[in-house]
Amino acid sequence: MMWPQIDPVALQLGPLAIHWYGLMYIAGFSATWYLVRLQLQQAGLWQTAVSSEAYEGLFTALILGVVLGGRIGYVLFYNFGYYVHHPLEILYVWQGGMSFHGGLVGPVIAGWWYCRRHGLPFFQLADRFFTVAPLGLMFGRIGNFINGELWGRVTDVPWGMIFPGAGPEPRHPSQLYEMTLEGVLLFVLLWSVRKRDWPAGARVGLFLVGYAAARIFCEQFRQPDAQLGFLFGPVTMGMLLSSVMLAAGLVWLFVLFRSREKVI
Repeated sequence: MMWPQIDPVALQLGPLAIHWYGLMYIAGFSATWYLVRLQLQQAGLWQTAVSSEAYEGLFTALILGVVLGGRIGYVLFYNFGYYVHHPLEILYVWQGGMSFHGGLVGPVIAGWWYCRRHGLPFFQLADRFFTVAPLGLMFGRIGNFINGELWGRVTDVPWGMIFPGAGPEPRHPSQLYEMTLEGVLLFVLLWSVRKRDWPAGARVGLFLVGYAAARIFCEQFRQPDAQLGFLFGPVTMGMLLSSVMLAAGLVWLFVLFRSREKVI
């Protein structure tokens, strides 16, 4: 199969080019904003524990956390050797280069800081944001596929695709695997358990475990980053970071459900 020749520019308005990848970010943020607010309303927390003004401020802090964390994570984990000699290019975010794991830590830190400063229930909010976070991942992987980037390893499966810039051999469309597992299926799982009487923070742990397991599986089909390759044996950087994430999620869930204490 040939990769569909999708123009990465969705709309050209004179010198202004609107890219599909940017629209995927907007779609992810918009879906998150609406569905988190819906959950807060259903739980009776809207305008009681969380005002609309506080919510808008928190959301802005989280967006900044995603962008800054994703960029810093990419610099540190995936291309430090290059950026240490070209520090100004760290600011060139339009050239690409974002790390999911950095984009996870960034908003967690920003959200914790904002909630503490404004007296908001951090873990109750975190549960609801993490419940819909897979939708943002889904849109992001669609953007990767449209851009023809982050392709998979060479394969002979019937649905293998030939990506421009990846050579003449068909490869796994690993972006679509990640979209399905890390995005659609993980969202369905978290959304289906959102009303369970679990300790606050449990859905955070479930997200960590679910995403890490899906990512480690999908890394079996994804081509390692060219500047890193395999770290050792079959292990990639994505696997290593996700393994830490998996361990953290399992420990967090064990502590929560063993104590059954409500963390506020």
